[in-house]
Amino acid sequence: MSKESENKQKILIVDDSEMNRWILTDMLMDEYEILEAPNGVEAVAMIQKLGTDISLVLLDIVMPEMDGFEVLRIMNKYRWIDDIPVITISAESTPDFMERAYEAGVTDYISRPFDAMVVRRRVINTIMLYAKQKRLIGLVTDQIIEREKSNGLMVSILSHIVESRNGESGLHVLHIRTITEILLRQLMKKTDKYHLSKSDVSLISMASSLHDVGKIAIPSEVLNKPGRLTKEEFEIMKTHSELGSAMLKEVPQYQNAPLVKVAYEIARWHHERYDGRGYPDGLKGEEIPISAQIVSIADVYDALTSERVYKKAFTHEIAMQMILNGECGTFNPLLLECLMESAEAVQYELKQDAASQSSEKEIKKIAEEMMQHDDLTTSERNLRVLEHERIKYDFLMEISNELQFEYTVVPPMVVLSEWGAKQLGISRIIMDPMEGRKLNGIMSEAQMAELKSLIHRSTPDDPVIRYECDLRIGDEVKKVQLVCRSMWSIDQPPVYTGMIGKAFALS
Repeated sequence: MSKESENKQKILIVDDSEMNRWILTDMLMDEYEILEAPNGVEAVAMIQKLGTDISLVLLDIVMPEMDGFEVLRIMNKYRWIDDIPVITISAESTPDFMERAYEAGVTDYISRPFDAMVVRRRVINTIMLYAKQKRLIGLVTDQIIEREKSNGLMVSILSHIVESRNGESGLHVLHIRTITEILLRQLMKKTDKYHLSKSDVSLISMASSLHDVGKIAIPSEVLNKPGRLTKEEFEIMKTHSELGSAMLKEVPQYQNAPLVKVAYEIARWHHERYDGRGYPDGLKGEEIPISAQIVSIADVYDALTSERVYKKAFTHEIAMQMILNGECGTFNPLLLECLMESAEAVQYELKQDAASQSSEKEIKKIAEEMMQHDDLTTSERNLRVLEHERIKYDFLMEISNELQFEYTVVPPMVVLSEWGAKQLGISRIIMDPMEGRKLNGIMSEAQMAELKSLIHRSTPDDPVIRYECDLRIGDEVKKVQLVCRSMWSIDQPPVYTGMIGKAFALS
């Protein structure tokens, strides 16, 4: 790749028509580096790999394998669309079709046939608009961080005092904030019933940290009792809602502050239930503020999936079943839908919480130290070495007549070597491989379950898995040995990110 093309912004053209890709490339190649994907599946793989190195996606809607709307759904699911603008290009220009595209987050819509001047102008405008927005967001974010630093710091300190006294995981408050934010964003997508804004999402998420502030006043012998509470002890525990709201009401000079108002709602009413059987006030349905409703369901989910002094952690599946079956009280049906729709995002983000507890202060300190030394050029050199190794790996995978594969957790995707895909008679790239029956017929369900179990038991210190199984290759069932290596992030603790592997024929 020439130095000139390295400095060009990248545009990804996604269209199943080679002619359309050629026309668009011809229009834009002088100013931009052009990447091409003939279908949505390959587009998602490229976006996942390159991320914000892509400055713009030109996306056809009607395509085989995965259409443009499914690409947009995945980009929204993983929030890629927040950083990578999309212009749809389609011959379909009915109002309903265009409205659906705009609702999915596209920035602009260009109808065929193409006009070179229109395409170039809209591409330039979109890329410039996103660049300006990023700069503006950066400036505003810095201002907000400075303004809110004291609030956020005090909220964090107070919430962690509550946690340490309560004997709960140090991640509980962080989990509640994360789940609350995810549910709020999903709720905003589904309805405008609650008139929520982005500012409300930030405010409610921060205020959620104070949901259990009243536990400071609960006697420790009740708060940290390892077994089941007696009826009398449970009644004492329940008073933390009223105690917390009273504490927040006792700071009169800040009563009009939005953070205090929302924190009061959450602290007092996060144990209310939609059918009126909660406490302390027996509120019912929409009498309960939406902030308290969302924190309520977040609190229950995290309590179920976390270890406590009195219980082991339940799996995500069991926790969801208990919540949906009403074993933890009744919740707003709309919020239950949001929880189900966001289940994958919740699990992923909670893993990220566990992996990224470094404070902003520490991060800034490291960055400042790097800037004062020559380590930055070393880091750049290391990144180039890693990219070089990745190019070699991709090349060797392509030319080898071997069944090789790579699996990534986010997005959930299997990429096979071209030779391997042909031998198995399936697509080279498979999205959501664990859903439905996409890999059925290649390996028995029992062997697939056994392989998954081995992968789940692997660790960063013991990442290699060897497994003998039967694979259906063409019309034959052959005995092979799968040799896999689980992949982990460099965070502490490490987070499982996927695996790579190869199949060896057994004589």
